Amino acid sequence: MRRLCRFLHLSWTDKALLVRAFFLLVTVRVGLSCLPFQTLRKLLAKTTEGRSFNVQRYQADQSQGVIWAVGVVGRHFPSIGTCLMQALAAHALLARRHYPTQLHIGVTRDGKGKFLGHAWLESNGNVILGGEALRQQHYTPLLAMDHLEN
Repeated sequence: MRRLCRFLHLSWTDKALLVRAFFLLVTVRVGLSCLPFQTLRKLLAKTTEGRSFNVQRYQADQSQGVIWAVGVVGRHFPSIGTCLMQALAAHALLARRHYPTQLHIGVTRDGKGKFLGHAWLESNGNVILGGEALRQQHYTPLLAMDHLEN
């Protein structure tokens, strides 16, 4: 009930952003379960086509709003909130706004030798999503994607 009250007290812009983040995270979750990764990337790229935003008016604080929304939804719905799902969703939402991001996927081994994977987003060389895990472990980058359709 407290979550609902907090949601209702948000601005319409924040509510809309949370709803977009939720549906995109669900889409990414279903896509990762049912489709090859390249197919999912192409479908996400199609959702960014035809968007016309004034790039000059797009500020860094708006990118923080997208990161905030994806993080909130991911925390409240863990089954759609893995680092890869959040990174893909934020990558797509920011691409819609012509905000430059680079999606990274890397691996490391834990103390027992088990492989661990992590996905994070960077913009202009700064980590904007997934940085907490990077501070705890060193991940060897395997893949970096500037655009969804690559």
